[in-house]
Amino acid sequence: MYNEILAKKSADTIRVLAAEAIQKAKSGHPGMPLGCADYAFTLWDKYLRHNPANPKWIGRDRFILSAGHGSMLIYSLLHLFNYGLTKEDLQNFRQWGSLTPGHPEYGHTAGVDITTGPLGSGFASAVGMAIAKRRFAAATGLDKTGFYNPRIFVISGDGCMMEGCSSEAASLAGHLKLDELVVFYDDNTISIEGSTSLAFSENVAARFEAFNWRIIRVANANDASQCDAALAQAMKSDGRPTLIVGKTTIGFGAPNKQGKSSSHGEPLGDEELAALRKNLNFTEEPFTVPADVRAYCDARCAELEKAAAAWDKEFQAFLDADAGRAKVVSSFLNAEVPANIEEELLKAAPVDKPVASRASSGTVLQKAAELVPALFGGAADLAPSTKSDIKGGGDFSAENPLGRNIHFGVRELAMGLAGNGMALFGTAIPYTSTFFVFSDYMKPAIRLAALQKLHEIYIFTHDSFYVGEDGPTHEPIEQIAMLRSIPGVTVIRPAEAHEVAQAWACALKAEGPVVLLFTRQNLEPYSAEMAKKADVSKGAFVIDDEKDFDLILLATGSEVNLALQAAALLRKEEVRVRVVSMPSQELFLAQDFEYQDSVLPEDCPVVSIEAASTFGWNRFANFAIGLDHFGSSAPYKVLAEKFGFTPEGIVEQIEEFFSCDDDGCDCEDGCDCGCKK
Repeated sequence: MYNEILAKKSADTIRVLAAEAIQKAKSGHPGMPLGCADYAFTLWDKYLRHNPANPKWIGRDRFILSAGHGSMLIYSLLHLFNYGLTKEDLQNFRQWGSLTPGHPEYGHTAGVDITTGPLGSGFASAVGMAIAKRRFAAATGLDKTGFYNPRIFVISGDGCMMEGCSSEAASLAGHLKLDELVVFYDDNTISIEGSTSLAFSENVAARFEAFNWRIIRVANANDASQCDAALAQAMKSDGRPTLIVGKTTIGFGAPNKQGKSSSHGEPLGDEELAALRKNLNFTEEPFTVPADVRAYCDARCAELEKAAAAWDKEFQAFLDADAGRAKVVSSFLNAEVPANIEEELLKAAPVDKPVASRASSGTVLQKAAELVPALFGGAADLAPSTKSDIKGGGDFSAENPLGRNIHFGVRELAMGLAGNGMALFGTAIPYTSTFFVFSDYMKPAIRLAALQKLHEIYIFTHDSFYVGEDGPTHEPIEQIAMLRSIPGVTVIRPAEAHEVAQAWACALKAEGPVVLLFTRQNLEPYSAEMAKKADVSKGAFVIDDEKDFDLILLATGSEVNLALQAAALLRKEEVRVRVVSMPSQELFLAQDFEYQDSVLPEDCPVVSIEAASTFGWNRFANFAIGLDHFGSSAPYKVLAEKFGFTPEGIVEQIEEFFSCDDDGCDCEDGCDCGCKK
C-alpha cells in the first residue's frame, strides 16, 4: 500500500546510500541520484511492473538508466527492492569484482536490463526494445489479451539529449508511435563544465513535440507528489511516446552543493556528506536502511511477487489454450534456430552462376526468415541495395506491428543502438544493414553489443574498393580492421554463395554479435568439389591444394576468386600453391592449434590477399597484399588494375616481395643472403 511519507523517506534513503557509496569509493556521480531519487522511487514503488524474485520475468516492464553515470541510483533501488544487492555490494561500489561497477552492466548485476554509460545509448536502445515488444506481442496474439503490455521506462539527462543518437531514435519512435516509451528527462541544467547554457540552449520539449511525442511537464520533480501525478498521466496513452520533462535540482539534499556542477561528477566530500545526512535527518550508521523503510519496501516486494504470480497463471492459461500458439511464443522467447539450419540454407543458396554475395545473402535471408521466426530487422534506407528485405514480411509500422522489415531511415547510429535494444528485449534475433563504410556511424553500438554479448547480425554490403564510381567516401578500407579489433565481434567475409549460406548459419547460431560482409560485384561460385571443402564454421579451410606446396595464398571474400586465378598463373611458373579461404579470423583463432597448423603450417610462407587495410594480417602472413591507402572514383575493373588486384598484379607483387636483391647469391642452391626466397 502506497504511503507518501514513507515513500519520501525511501527516496531520501536512496540519496544517502548513493552519496555514502560514492564517498567510500572516492569516485562517482552523486548529483543525478540525489536529484532523481523522488521520481525513481515513485516509479519503482507504484508504477513499474517488476518481480524482485525473478529479475528476468517475462511480464516485466523495462527500466533503462540512460544517464548511466548515476548508477548508484539503480543500485540503491535494487538494494531496497531485494534484488540481491547487499550492503556489502554498495560498500564495494566501483571496486574489483563487485556487483556495483561504475556504470550498470547487463548480465553482471541482477535487475540491470541494459549496459549504459555512453550518453544517449540507453535512450536509443529503448526504442529497439519497444519495437521488439510490439512485434512479439502481435505475432503471438499477446497484444489481444489485455494482460501483456510492458512499458519501457527511461531516465535520461541533459547529456543524453545533447547526443545525436537520442534525436535520431526519438524521431523514429515518434514516427512509429511507440507509446510503450515513457522517458523522464532530468532537466537540471547542469553539466560537468558548468551550466548547460554554455553549449545547450534549445527547447527540448519543443523538439520532441516536433518528433510527435507527448510532453508532460513537472515543475518540481523533487516533489514526489508531482512525479506521481505525471506518471499517472503517462500511464494513460494518447498513442504517442511520452517525455516527462522534470525540473530537478542536481545534488538535491546536499545543502552546500545542490544545484552546482561540483555535485555532478565527484564525491560530495566528508563534510558535505555529513551535512546531507543531517539535512535529511539520517542518524543511522552508514549504509543502513531505516527499519520503517525496509519494512515498507519488503511489503511492496511481496505485493509485486504476488502480482507476478497471478500474471504467470494468466500467461500459462493463454499458452495452454492453444498448443500452436504456445509453440510460436516459445520460438520467440528462445530465439529458436533449427539444428539443420546450415543444410537448409545451402539448399537455398544460388550456386549455378556468378552472383554478388549481397544477392546471395538476400536469397539465403528469405529461407532463414522462413525457418527462424525471431529473425527480423531492416536497413538505413538501403534495403534495395543491401538485399535485406524479407519478401512478403511486410513493413513494420504503427499500423502493422507484424511487419518484419523495419525502415530505420538514414539513422545508422540509432539503428545500431535500437538493434541492441531489440536483442536485449529477449524475443528477437535482430539484423541491421547498411553499406560497410557506414559502419563507422555504428561503431559505438557494435561495441556495446559486444560488451553485452548480444546475439544480433550486421549485414554490411559494398565491402571494398570494388564499389567503384562512388569513390573513396564509399569505399571501405580500414573498417574491417576496426571491427576485427572489437573483442567479442565475429567478422565473416564469405567468398561466394556456398560460404554465404554457411556464414548465415554461423550468424544464426552465434552467441554474440556477427558482422556479415558482402560484395557489390559478382563472384564465381565454387565447383561442386570445392564446395565440399568449405567450412565457414572453422574460420579458414583449404580450398585448393597441391602436394608439397611451396606457398600459401590466404584470401577472404572476393579475393578468394582472385587467389585461385593467381595460383593458376604461379603454377605455370612451377610454383606449388595451396589456396586457403579465411572468411573469419575470429572463428579460425577459436580452433585448436592442430587444426590451425594443418591449414597454415608454420614452415610454409603465407601471402594474404584482401581488398582492405593490411593491418592485423601479420599474425597469419609473411606478406600482406591489401590497400593501405584510400580508394578512388572509377569503374571497379579499372581500380582493380590500378591497385594491383588482378591475377597478374598479385603474381607480380608476390615475385617482387620474394625476389633476391643480392647479385652474388645463387638462390637456386639455397639462399643465405637474407632475402625471402
